[in-house]
Amino acid sequence: MSGSGVPDGPAFLYDADCGFCTRSVRWLGRRTGRREPFHAWQGQDLEALGTTEDRLRREAVWWDGRAVTAGGADAFSAYLRHCGGAWAVPGVLLALPGVRHVVRLVYRWIAANRHRLPGDDACAL
Repeated sequence: MSGSGVPDGPAFLYDADCGFCTRSVRWLGRRTGRREPFHAWQGQDLEALGTTEDRLRREAVWWDGRAVTAGGADAFSAYLRHCGGAWAVPGVLLALPGVRHVVRLVYRWIAANRHRLPGDDACAL
């Protein structure tokens, strides 16, 4: 973290009050070996990041080090492309027009029902 209250580099911002979200980023970090870009949005300087609490309660976002560039399913795609190597392939596939549409629908359903999904602890929703 820099002194400005924003991550020093690329960051995947998620809801740490959600057990499902927390469990999901831990799982993904273990699989990719890239845990450093995960940051809970709580405690971040959202104004400096150019986003809002309302948005972050609805979806995870990708911060490219300068600005929020993607949200929801597109944030996962950006994270996977950031990981590089073999992980960039599913990241690119998730961004393909036909696939992206379906993945966005799935993400929205998961986000709306995350309080019903298994997590590490109770979801604050």
